[in-house]
Amino acid sequence: MSDDEKKPRSPDAAPRDSDQASKAFNLSTVLAREGQGERGYGERSALLFEQAMAQTRMAICLSDPNQDDQPIVFANRAFQELTGYDEAEVLGRNCRFLQGPRTDKAQVARIRDAIDKEEVAVVELLNYRKNGDVFWNALHIGPIYDDGGSLLYLFGSQWDVTEVHVARAEQQQQKLLARELSHRMKNMFSVINAVVTMAGRGSPEGRAVADDISGRILALGRAHEATLENASRTESSDLRPLLAEVLSAYDSRGQVEMSGGSVLLSSNVISMLALTLHELAINSVKYGALSTADGTVRIDWKVVFDDGVEEERLQLHWCESGGPAIAGPPDKTGLGGKIVDNLISAAEGTVQRDWKREGLEAIVRIPLPLD
Repeated sequence: MSDDEKKPRSPDAAPRDSDQASKAFNLSTVLAREGQGERGYGERSALLFEQAMAQTRMAICLSDPNQDDQPIVFANRAFQELTGYDEAEVLGRNCRFLQGPRTDKAQVARIRDAIDKEEVAVVELLNYRKNGDVFWNALHIGPIYDDGGSLLYLFGSQWDVTEVHVARAEQQQQKLLARELSHRMKNMFSVINAVVTMAGRGSPEGRAVADDISGRILALGRAHEATLENASRTESSDLRPLLAEVLSAYDSRGQVEMSGGSVLLSSNVISMLALTLHELAINSVKYGALSTADGTVRIDWKVVFDDGVEEERLQLHWCESGGPAIAGPPDKTGLGGKIVDNLISAAEGTVQRDWKREGLEAIVRIPLPLD
């Protein structure tokens, strides 16, 4: 903040009319006077209402639209605490004295328009306290009419939402960082993939190995890219975007069904899930449900509590049906399966595969959180 913005704002910054100041608002008197009609407010009721207005934690002020420059005629204690001004420094002044160099003119124009049209409006604008500090003010303004429908006062309530704006700014900064990280990760995976592809050009065997490795690299890249948009959040995330992105290369016919709740994931869990899904999907495309048009893969997940180790685990269930009949488990585990088994085992997780005749069923359990 610049020095001129930080400079304390003196009450003399906006001239006051002594006649206006002498017309300071007496809420109980006005309510008692205006309430002699059908509603029948007595002086006691009016006094109780005035005390309630004065003691509420919500900053409240009333201005008189029937006087020149619409001076403030009532400001409760919360208003004085919020702005730093005493009652004597507030009464008789237009509320614009809280504005400063960084106050949004467009928001001020909205306030003026609402006042001119006698409408209710809610705006957020930057205001200045007496000592020069800024705060974000959620301002609610609206008209107050008498029994005859004539405009009596303009009501204004103020709420300090500075912390909300700070949180929004921090969240936006995190989104920008996540976007930059996503860009760099794309470049990194592209470079690694290119190196692997070039290394495998020498022979058919090399190309086959390179294709396998390249597939795993791309699966990792897709998984991390899908979750980076949620990187600025601290709450749980839906697994659907991650699963859909990883499986997009294998589910062109829409044969994969997914269900499950939100789960808080670390980058390590994301990597393991990406590689596991990649290997399951590759196997299904070659030999299982995704190798035929009638096959279906159902994936569901949930967080379970493992009593044996007293910790939460992410449980992912993969179930195939409608594909070629399976005679039994394969004679040996392929390289991809070994990679997945070793990764999850190192994280103290488990992979269970059941080679049923109607299709493979696998249950993966990974400890949470895995930092």
